[in-house]
Amino acid sequence: MSGHSKFANIKHKKEKNDAAKGKIFTVIGREIAVAVKEGGADPANNSKLRDVIAKAKANNMPNDTIDRGIKKAAGDANSVNYEVVTYEGYGPSGTAIIVNALTDNKNRTAANVRSAFTKGGGNIGTQGCVSYMFDQKGQIMIDKEECDMDADELMMMVLDAGAEDFVEEEDSYEIISDPDAFSALREALEAANIPMEQAEVTMIPQTYVTLTDEEDIKRINRILDLLDEDDDVESVYHNWDE
Repeated sequence: MSGHSKFANIKHKKEKNDAAKGKIFTVIGREIAVAVKEGGADPANNSKLRDVIAKAKANNMPNDTIDRGIKKAAGDANSVNYEVVTYEGYGPSGTAIIVNALTDNKNRTAANVRSAFTKGGGNIGTQGCVSYMFDQKGQIMIDKEECDMDADELMMMVLDAGAEDFVEEEDSYEIISDPDAFSALREALEAANIPMEQAEVTMIPQTYVTLTDEEDIKRINRILDLLDEDDDVESVYHNWDE
């Protein structure tokens, strides 16, 4: 790992999410539905559902809302089926962008994603055109102020639990794992009562692109803001060094 901290971006995103909880709850509700349909309604036997529940709690989703979502997905044969779709493309100056969406209407989602790219001077590419520039990894961020454990102790604990890398930044710890080891690692931290600012399987850029032109920065922010506003969009990854 380069030790490139994303903690400031995560805090910024969290503030935006706090201002738009409806969007986050919509996305998590869809993730719950997909997880239940794929692996059943019992979190004890469905690690993907456990991960989504942890994400829901981290975003302050009420327990009864989580439970209702699970019951609805498990009990309603006519409930909406959401498909996972991925789009890849380019922003200004060749920046790479990956968009994951959960949708019940692929035509609508494709049109909205394409429009976001176009309005920001970017363009959608073919599958695989930029994903080779990223590594899929489990990523856990811990705010130093919220963690009482000594850094060396924490490092030894997470490495024993299956982490690949542990990076200490000025205000945070970043823990990286193989995607298959992510659930067990997150649960080990949860069992040790260590609060996590973010815990998810993500796409980490192998290298970052710096934008110096003000217009390019405006354009990529336009793309990212439009994607962020779209209820179908679950997550967006890019290699712009903000």
